[in-house]
Amino acid sequence: MKYRINPKNGDKLSILGFGCMRFIKDELQAEKQIISIESGVNYFDTAYIYPKSEAILGRVLAKCYRDRVKIATKMPSHSIRKYEDLDKIFNIQLERLQTDHIDYYLMHMLKDITTWKRLVDLGILKWIEEKKQKGQIINLGFSYHGGK
Repeated sequence: MKYRINPKNGDKLSILGFGCMRFIKDELQAEKQIISIESGVNYFDTAYIYPKSEAILGRVLAKCYRDRVKIATKMPSHSIRKYEDLDKIFNIQLERLQTDHIDYYLMHMLKDITTWKRLVDLGILKWIEEKKQKGQIINLGFSYHGGK
């Protein structure tokens, strides 16, 4: 497996990341796929809104793989209506993934600046800082689903 170093934090990430969006049909088959860790894959991408994905990934990684991988998951920005929703959803994600931290936490489906401003107005910057200080979010990013 080839790797790239994240220049911001030194993480050695496999150039082939594993997208976990389609785990909904067969958990045993998904587990066999996840064990691609043995081939060197160490970056797994999931999201709160991918049916069963976080839970399946969490169950498999909890067996003995969690310390060998980096998990990226996504907060469903469209589901955040009040400040309390941030913790509610994040805690569900930690539970599903059977972990105490997220390596790469992405704000999912930011489609425009208005969506980001709405989250800022709800207090997301304070919330992010708190999670980073506690070591629950290691790296932060976003996925963009907009126009130009």
